[in-house]
Parts: sequence; structure tokens; C-alpha cells
Amino acid sequence: MHPHARNDSVFYGWAVVAAAFSITFVGFGSAYTFSAFVEPLQRDLGASRGSVALVFSLAGFLYFGLGIVSGPLADRFGARRLAMLGMLFVGIGLALASRARSIVEVYAAYSIGIGLGVGLAYVPAIGTVQRWFVARRGLASGLAVSGIGVGTLIMPPLATWLIASLGWRDAYLVLGVLAALVGVAMSALIVNDPRDRGTGPDGTAIDTRATAKPASGATVAEAVRTSQFIGLYAACLLAAFGVFVPFVHLVPYALDHGLDQASAVLLLGAIGIGSTLGRFLLGSLADRMGRQVFLVAMFAGMAASLFIWAFAGSFWPLAIFALVFGVFYGGWVAILPAVVMDYFGGRHVSGIIGALYTSVAIGTLIGPSAAGFAFDFSHSYTLPILAGAAANILAAIVAIATVRAPRRAIVAS
Repeated sequence: MHPHARNDSVFYGWAVVAAAFSITFVGFGSAYTFSAFVEPLQRDLGASRGSVALVFSLAGFLYFGLGIVSGPLADRFGARRLAMLGMLFVGIGLALASRARSIVEVYAAYSIGIGLGVGLAYVPAIGTVQRWFVARRGLASGLAVSGIGVGTLIMPPLATWLIASLGWRDAYLVLGVLAALVGVAMSALIVNDPRDRGTGPDGTAIDTRATAKPASGATVAEAVRTSQFIGLYAACLLAAFGVFVPFVHLVPYALDHGLDQASAVLLLGAIGIGSTLGRFLLGSLADRMGRQVFLVAMFAGMAASLFIWAFAGSFWPLAIFALVFGVFYGGWVAILPAVVMDYFGGRHVSGIIGALYTSVAIGTLIGPSAAGFAFDFSHSYTLPILAGAAANILAAIVAIATVRAPRRAIVAS
């Protein structure tokens, strides 16, 4: 049966999308404020730029890597409790970071708190959204992860204002309280499966006698042995080496090139604007034109934008880089979970996404921290930026091969 559900009620899938949006907004928004804290942490804790950048890299490694644990847990026990616990960890980590007396204590508080928190919440929330939609999956996935873009737009300027008004310690405390309150409250809206609300994906009616039938799709073990998974894994690993460098180093780069703090943080906001546009516009466009092909375009676009950054030395070229990079980065994050669902079905989608995101975890651990240590050695970001661009070109090539590879028939919608 495929008639649409009642027209007099709003499809609950959009509430699940709103919950995922809020989780990505406060979780990644808090994480991506980090660039605003680099200078005061360096100054007050007497740390090198590489060691400060490692704070973000460790957090990123944890929050992408933990998806391999939180994804299967969500598939088995439901995403709501994991997301609520995760958002609580984010708040606690930020609050503890406000009391840190050394860079090692920042690792223990911020890196572990943000890493565990976003790791527990992100993959379960995004995986749940995939189950609620079929025809509009790219749009729904894009809206859900657009919280990252809006968070990147709003949270770094808020953090900069809080640092200027209260100092970096109290700024972390305020952000922690905000993350916990908003994140936990919105996580309560998550419902794991549309059948739990008496509906099918996209609001279609279902035969209530068939509600016990499990969702179809590959297991994690089946998925990871396919050429599609291996290709996606390799492409995302390569891309991640360069993708997360701007979130740590764009503000310090701009300050090194003579921009003031407000203009430098505005560049990070431009990534947020572009990212939000990419998630809103490209997600729905990919639904119509082919999500796998669009994924290739996202890698190529990120490579091109990083080349712009490598040779930009003033505000407007940097702003163009930030906006263009944001669009393609946002499109990548929006389309990737939907592509996973397309290939492997919904039964274990959170677990498969979690396994895939370990590739991003490795790239996030190495890329930003390596760029920081490269700067400490050479006092230039040119080489790590160009390396990130080259890695994304390779990612696009791998993604083309993945799209062309024959598919195993393991998915029934």
C-alpha cells in the first residue's frame, strides 16, 4: 500500500529531522568554535600551534570513530538514549575544558567530552533520519546535517563574542550549558522507525499487520566486503586529510595574513553559509540527478576550493574560498549517508555509516594536527593545504571508480 498518510497531520519524520539538525547544530557547532580558541589557548597555556590543533584532531577522531560502536548500538537499542547521553557529554566536556590548567587537561576535557558526545549522538541521529524517507531522502539528510553548517555560521562568532566578554574559560562554560540543554531536549524527539508511529517512510500508509517485519538491507559484515563500501571508505579517508584543516587553521591563517579577529572569524562563518547552502540545495538536487555522481562532484569541488586557499592572502579571496569550500563540504556530508542507504538498505544503516566514518576519523586525526606541526616547522600552511587538495582529487578518482563498479544485489529497498 502506498497512499499518503493523513493530510491533516505533519509527517513526524520532520520532527526527527529537527532533532538531528539540533544535535548537529550544538555538537558540531561547539566543536567548530575551536578555531576561535586557538590563539588564547596558545597564549595562556604556552602551547605550540600543532599541540593546540591536536585538541580538535583528537576530538574529531573520537566523534567520527565512535560511530562504529554507537551505530550498531542505535540499530539495536534505538538512537534516542544514545543521543541524549552524547549531548550531555558534550556539555560536560566543554564545562571541564573551562577549568583546564594545561593543554593536556584540555585534551582530557574537550577532546574526550566532545569526541564521546558527538560520537554517541551523530551517527545514530543521522542513521535514524534515513529510515524515515525514501523519495526525499537526500533532502531530509541534507536538512538534518545542515545543523553543522548553521552551527559553523552562528557558534564561532558567538564564541568570539563570549571570549571577548567573559574570557575563554567562561566562554567554554556557557557553550557547555547551551549544548547540554538544547541537545538533550531535542534528542528526546528521536523515534527510531516510522512504523513506531504507525506510518511508512515519507508518510505512506502501512499495513499494521506487517509492522513486525524488519527493515531490509545488508548487515555491516555484508556491506564492508563490497566494492562500494571499500571505495567509499578509501575516498572519504583521502578527503578527510584536507577537509577539516580549515576548521582549525583558517582563523590562525587569516590572523597571520594581517586580518583582524572579527574578519577572521567571519571567514569561518562563510564556510557555515556555504555549507548550509550545500546541504539544502545539493541534497534535493542530488535526489533528482543521482546521488552517487554528485558525491564525485563534491570531492572535486573541495579539491578546487583548497587550491584557492593555498594562494589566497587577503580577505576577499579567503572569503571566496570559504564560501565555495563550504558548499561542497556541506554537499558531501549531506549526500554521504543517503548514498550508504541507497547501496545497503536501512536495517543496519547506522552501523554501516558508523563503520564508514572511521575513515573520516583517521583523516581528521592526522590532517589538522599535521598541518599545525607543519606550520610550527616551516611557518607556512602552503604545503599542507596543497596536500589536502591533492588528496581530494584522488578521492574523486576513487569515487568515480566506485560508481562504475558492478553492484551486488544485497538490498531490497
